[in-house]
Amino acid sequence: MKKRLFTPGPTPVPENVMLSMAAPIIHHRNPEFMEILQRVHENLRYLFQTTQPVVVLSCSGTGGMEAAISSLFGKGEKVISVNAGKFGERWGELVRLYTGDCIEESVPWGRAVTPERLKELLREHPDTRGVCLTHSETSTGTASDIQALAAVVREESDALVLVDGITAIGAHEFRFDDWGVDVCITGSQKGLMMPPGLALVAVSERAQDIINAPGRTSQNFYLSLQKALKSHAGDDTPFTPAVSLIIGLDEALTMIREEGIENVWARHESLAAACRAGCTALGMELFSSSPSFAVTPVWLPEGVEWNAFNNALKYSNGITVAAGQDDYKGKIFRISHLGYYDELDMLTIIGALERALREIGYNFPAGSGVTAVQQAFLGS
Repeated sequence: MKKRLFTPGPTPVPENVMLSMAAPIIHHRNPEFMEILQRVHENLRYLFQTTQPVVVLSCSGTGGMEAAISSLFGKGEKVISVNAGKFGERWGELVRLYTGDCIEESVPWGRAVTPERLKELLREHPDTRGVCLTHSETSTGTASDIQALAAVVREESDALVLVDGITAIGAHEFRFDDWGVDVCITGSQKGLMMPPGLALVAVSERAQDIINAPGRTSQNFYLSLQKALKSHAGDDTPFTPAVSLIIGLDEALTMIREEGIENVWARHESLAAACRAGCTALGMELFSSSPSFAVTPVWLPEGVEWNAFNNALKYSNGITVAAGQDDYKGKIFRISHLGYYDELDMLTIIGALERALREIGYNFPAGSGVTAVQQAFLGS
């Protein structure tokens, strides 16, 4: 049975990317690797739509988040953190660890913070030094309007804008420079179609000025953005990088550049819409009120038990989806369309849902989900 992955990280890895990573290892302090890294740096700027440096860290996306907080803020500095899910919660944990002064705004799972509420928070806390946002909350499949939120921060304060773009970059329109973002992080195992192991961190000129201010020292050593930026200027890394992953990243970024970033964004929007149409045609309810183009969370139908459903998907159909998290474990499941997916993949996942649901006794008109997906792509 062919196994197919529909989880929002790790996501499927293209064959040519895997083959590039299987090539004989090279040394990271020689011209051959530095040429690869130079090309990676250039294509990362294209991915993030920025002229500023995007550093490559050998860690997960969480490591990139920690690098940002520990490099930019000191003890006692106030940071607003928006918590609308599992990963927004992580921003708050990092802020509390490194600054001790976190203003956490909790938003119900499946909803996004509004610009109006963020404006109120900034007026209540005029001494805020940073605002932490999540573009695509993976746990809830919910997207926030980063362009509008960043504009509010710029209008109301001098605070830095930090964005978790871990499942947004490559799936949602994102313009680092035009939107006035100061730090954005993504991870290799998401829209970049790579195995886990790399965090990519874009850093604005404003943020660089703080990081490199005379006499300033990072609270971190290995995850110091000060060290990473200094090495980046010479197309180098401060420590031994994940060489094979960066070689794969070079190939993946080339694929994205050849497709065109606007086309990549449009493809994700189209796949997400078709996936949602297929699920609702089967009588299932969508979870998010502000859906992400990266992942679609769906309520399990009444009477359907998660373990039975998941076993039918995995063992009878070879399909892996993501479970719900925290209070929604066993209540929702999450379908990824992030990275290396196309229209036929959406027909596959909805067809597999039909097979699994029918196997466990959930009734619906056979083919209704697949038909809805076809209609989304081809028209009625």
